[in-house]
Amino acid sequence: MGSVSGDLSRRLWEEHAEWWIDGFTDGADPEYEDQIIPLVVRELAGVETVLDIGTGDGQIARALSATGCEVTGVDPTSAQISVAVERGGGPRYVQSGACPLPFDDESFDGALACLVFEHIDDVDGAISEVARVLRPGGSFNFLLNHPLLQTPDSGWIDDHMVEPPEQYWRIGNYLDEAETIEQVELGVHIRFLHRPLSRYLNALADNGLLLERMDEPAPPERFLAQAPEYFEAASVPRLLHLRLRKVVN
Repeated sequence: MGSVSGDLSRRLWEEHAEWWIDGFTDGADPEYEDQIIPLVVRELAGVETVLDIGTGDGQIARALSATGCEVTGVDPTSAQISVAVERGGGPRYVQSGACPLPFDDESFDGALACLVFEHIDDVDGAISEVARVLRPGGSFNFLLNHPLLQTPDSGWIDDHMVEPPEQYWRIGNYLDEAETIEQVELGVHIRFLHRPLSRYLNALADNGLLLERMDEPAPPERFLAQAPEYFEAASVPRLLHLRLRKVVN
């Protein structure tokens, strides 16, 4: 997948930035408010300098800045960066993609990427850039839509062929890397790249970023309350969190 696909991703995010900002920031989304932001703050609070890759409107960057971190947020989307600057809250912002990152080697004590790598074509280059800008011993908090359970064509199945009827979560073709353009809301199309977890972990390890902790949290209660028809929803994590540490050979 080359630059043409990457340009399409950027264009779609520019076109639909308002959908994300209105629906997922400034307190609008229970997964960010009740799960993602507290998790990242718990992991990075007190880290002196932090890079937030794919910062969007800066909601995580602002939460980290409030704990005393010096935060820099980068995002390729001008519409997102404009809102982040307007909302202020302490971080500084730079409009940039993830590869290359416009920073010197070993510039940051910590880095994070939240629901970002699902939209990045050059996964190896982007991971190499994270390792380059991190100081030895620095941590990288990597959050993804769960690669197994959020595989394309995954979803709830209501099986009425058995008695009593059953609900279960269908998993798509997990091992196959795939590019999809999904209609996430009427008229809103976003490009996603699926890769199996091993693809990420091996690329991270090849760049000296080794796994310290892995979390697969259940969806938060306020999210579950929005989908009461899926009584097993609490058993299917939507989020995967990896904490990695930059090691020096």
